[in-house]
Amino acid sequence: MVHPAQGQMVQDLAAGGELGAPPSRYVLREKDRPVAAAGAVQAAQRELAAIPTIDVSRLAAESGDDVVDDGGEAAKLRSALQSWGLFAVTGHGMPEPFLDEILAATREFFHLPPEEKERYSNVVAAADADGVGAGGERFQPEGYGIDRVDTDEQILDWCDRLYLQVQPEEERRLEFWPEHPAALRGLLEEYTRRSEQVFRRVLAATARSLGFGEEFFGDKVGEKVTTYARFTYYPPCPRPELVYGLKPHTDNSVLTVLLLDKHVGGLQLLKDGRWLDIPVLTNELLVVAGDEIELFALLGVADHEQVFMAPVHRVVTSERERMSVVMFYQPEPHKELAPSEELVGEERPAMY
Repeated sequence: MVHPAQGQMVQDLAAGGELGAPPSRYVLREKDRPVAAAGAVQAAQRELAAIPTIDVSRLAAESGDDVVDDGGEAAKLRSALQSWGLFAVTGHGMPEPFLDEILAATREFFHLPPEEKERYSNVVAAADADGVGAGGERFQPEGYGIDRVDTDEQILDWCDRLYLQVQPEEERRLEFWPEHPAALRGLLEEYTRRSEQVFRRVLAATARSLGFGEEFFGDKVGEKVTTYARFTYYPPCPRPELVYGLKPHTDNSVLTVLLLDKHVGGLQLLKDGRWLDIPVLTNELLVVAGDEIELFALLGVADHEQVFMAPVHRVVTSERERMSVVMFYQPEPHKELAPSEELVGEERPAMY
C-alpha cells in the first residue's frame, strides 16, 4: 500500500501561487526549526563553514601515476576526513561548462510538465510473488517523486527527487531514466564515469594516508561498486524557516560526491554542536564521508577514537529554487561491512 501523501509533489504545491505557508505536513516542531537560507536577518545569525579543499589531481590514482605530491595533499585529505568529514574538490578534470550542463539539464527536467515527469514515477503497480499484477500500488526507491511516506505523523521534506541506479551498468533500470531533456542521459553517463574516477582516487589516497596500500579500501568496496544518482529539486518556499529541505542525516555510502547549485546555498553541516553553512561552490565538487567508510576505518571503543567521521548534515530552503546532483557510492552487495582488521586489536577492540 502507498500512503496518500506519496503522490503529492512539493513543486506542484509551490507552483500554486497562493501558498502563504507550507502545509502542516511539512512544518517542523518549533524546537527543530532551522535558521532559514534567505534574508539578511537570518544570514547574520548563520556561520559559514571554512571547509578544507583538496586538489585531487595531486593525489595519484595508482602507483604509476605521474603526480607530484610531497605528501601535503594526502595529509590534508586525512585531516579533512578526521576533522570535518567532508571537503571541496578541485583538480577533478571536469570543465565548468560540463558541470553547468548537468545542472541545466536537471533544472529542465524538473520544469517539464507534471505528466511527463510522472512517466518515471517511483509509485508503481504492485505485483504478487510471481510478478503478476496484484492490484494496488507500491513505492520503490528508483524514479521520480518524493521520499517514502510511511505514517500520517511523518514530517515531510520540502523537495522532489529523481533517484537512479547508475552502476553497475547491467543493473540500470532504464525505464526510469528520463528521455527528456534529450541531453540528460548522455550527461549522466559521462558524469557517472568521471565522478567514479574522483571516488577511486580519493579512496586510494585515503588508504595511503593511513599507511596502507592504495587498494586497501578499494578491495573492501569491490570493482563494481553500487552507485546511485540523486537529482534533488528544492522548490521556493514561502516560509523557509518552518521546513527542512532534507532532514539531518548521515549518508548510507562509502563516499558521496555532490554537485551543488552554483547560485543558491542551503546545505548545512553539524560541527561541534553548531550548524554551519557549506559555502556555494563554483567549479568544485563536494565529497562527504559516509557511514561505511567510518565503519571500515573505525579504530576502537576504548577512547571512542575514529579515523574518519560521517558528518551529520541537512538542507534548509529559501525563497529561491535550488538543485543538486548527488552520487552515492556503496560496496558491492556481497562485501562484508566490518571494521578493518588492520585497525583493531586488543588495545583497540572493534565496536561492531
